[in-house]
Amino acid sequence: MGRLAQTEGLTDVQREIVSTVRSFVDKEILPVATELEHRDEYPTEIVEGLKDLGVFGLMIPEEYGGLGESLLTYALCVEEIARGWMSVSGIINTHFIVAYMLKQHGTREQKDHFLPRMATGEVRGAFSMSEPGLGSDVSAISSKGVRDGEEYVLTGQKMWLTNGGSSTLVAVLCRTDEGHPEGTAPHRSMTTFLVEKEPGFGEVRPGLTIPGKIEKMGYKGVDTTELIMDGLRIPADRVLGGQTGRGFYQMMDGVEVGRVNVAARGCGVAQRAFELGIDYAQQRHTFGKPIAQHQAIQFKLAEMGTKVEAAHVLMVGAARRKDSGERNDLEAGMAKYLASEYCKEVVEDAFRIHGGYGFSKEYEIERLYREAPMLLIGEGTAEIQKMIVGRRLLEEYRLPG
Repeated sequence: MGRLAQTEGLTDVQREIVSTVRSFVDKEILPVATELEHRDEYPTEIVEGLKDLGVFGLMIPEEYGGLGESLLTYALCVEEIARGWMSVSGIINTHFIVAYMLKQHGTREQKDHFLPRMATGEVRGAFSMSEPGLGSDVSAISSKGVRDGEEYVLTGQKMWLTNGGSSTLVAVLCRTDEGHPEGTAPHRSMTTFLVEKEPGFGEVRPGLTIPGKIEKMGYKGVDTTELIMDGLRIPADRVLGGQTGRGFYQMMDGVEVGRVNVAARGCGVAQRAFELGIDYAQQRHTFGKPIAQHQAIQFKLAEMGTKVEAAHVLMVGAARRKDSGERNDLEAGMAKYLASEYCKEVVEDAFRIHGGYGFSKEYEIERLYREAPMLLIGEGTAEIQKMIVGRRLLEEYRLPG
């Protein structure tokens, strides 16, 4: 473990958890990640190992069988897992967001029913906001939930579900117009439904179809899917929090902590790219000496190391602010934006250091080069982050009068 990306002020328990996860990554993920990624194979054994470590219940309160840890602890574990293979961190992160939304907004019955089984990984979570023609405009969703007695009937098509096939619980955002007069702001007529389903593809319950995996450039292994609802009937007690019209706020709360963890993923991938680059630079010789002794390569390594450190510090600050109970959308937006951009740049520099070998599938950097771009768009694009940051800065620095 090098000097970069250290975190001051951790408790002994936090250090032990992060160290355990790092050891697991070094022994169980890094040796097999590239092979599994090239085959686009779901990492079943890795996921089972993380279940045994308690990672699926890291932030779930102890009363529900979880470890009751902080967002910072969780983010540092995500950073380590992404350093091994970013797809695995995606499996964990999507589950975590649903568990967090339940913990913060669920009814007592919903928490009692889901959280103990989520803590063990028996129930695996996914969440769904985006739609095929939607992009970043969440307020324009067209999927609908219509009340029918003690049930809601859900209809619509969703897109980009991480864990869409392997999950057994999906938090789905739909429009519900009941009790909301015409002219109500779009974000005030949205509801989150807790949809239980069987894992797999095809019709996984009456009215609910998961067509299959979307083929992707990178971020392989994890299943990314569509979700099609056609007369899907959901009991009224599976409205998150028991009240309609709160879905947009619940989802945004989940995405806010999710952005800290996307930042952590960017930090982890950047760290791995730096490790690969600085190792290769000391092994590869040109003009009679290791390329690390050429000033051009030293400049690259200096820039890469600085970016790794800066992204980590910003991510840790955003996590700590949320843990303190303060609003952190500004810090989370900054961390997600900077970490994803720096990740892309550090990976590209490590790719350049590898020269022609960086283009070969035999070298790990080839995998990272295809994975890094997902972070520029996941949990809100870089452009969305800049909009959030810009608006919040204007709020903070508004001129008097």
